[in-house]
Amino acid sequence: MIKRIAQTAGFTGLLAALLLTLLQSFWVAPLILQAETFENAPAAAEVMPHEHAQGAAAHTHDAEAWEPENGWQRVLSTTGGNLVVAVGFALMLAGLYTLRAPTRTAQGLLWGLAGYTTFVLAPTLGLPPELPGPAAADLAQRQVWWIGTAASTAAGIALLVFGRSWLLKVLGVAILAVPHVIGAPQPEVHSMLAPQALEAQFKIASQLTNVAFWLALGLISAWLFRRNRDGQYSA
Repeated sequence: MIKRIAQTAGFTGLLAALLLTLLQSFWVAPLILQAETFENAPAAAEVMPHEHAQGAAAHTHDAEAWEPENGWQRVLSTTGGNLVVAVGFALMLAGLYTLRAPTRTAQGLLWGLAGYTTFVLAPTLGLPPELPGPAAADLAQRQVWWIGTAASTAAGIALLVFGRSWLLKVLGVAILAVPHVIGAPQPEVHSMLAPQALEAQFKIASQLTNVAFWLALGLISAWLFRRNRDGQYSA
């Protein structure tokens, strides 16, 4: 069983990560690069070299943490990050399959949609994906709200799908609504550097690439899990 879970998660994560990186490279990354031009423009204007007394050499205060350069460094960094995330989510799906195995490969699409709703759609209703530059609320508060939203969404979907009584299903709907009734933490003042049209394009691109990622994750994991199971039975 452990071997089946590991094989399913490994191959699924690799294929889904490559798909996500490909979509991001051709659709999402160009939008981010375009937004960074608006973010860097005012910063570059503010950074001016100055001299210390006693004839010290001129220097600027624009030192920042290392980040990958555009090109192969950014693609490689993105692929590595996507691979870690994809394998983690694939492990989660494979573990769930041991509790309720898909009888058909197409059922993986439903698991993928549930994952997308839990980890992308529900959290982004309160904290939508944003391009570099806008003001944001406290990071710790946003992380707590994101985790709580994902957890409540997962519990709500589980009660709606697997609950055997109407009371459990009603409870599932209530749990789904709780984080959105509380509301996501928001900055005191909303501002953005990139044009609103570019921000809208980025939100659409992010949602669609994540839909494709999760559908692929669910479909591939279900197919591999059933294939490994059938091979084990035939042996």
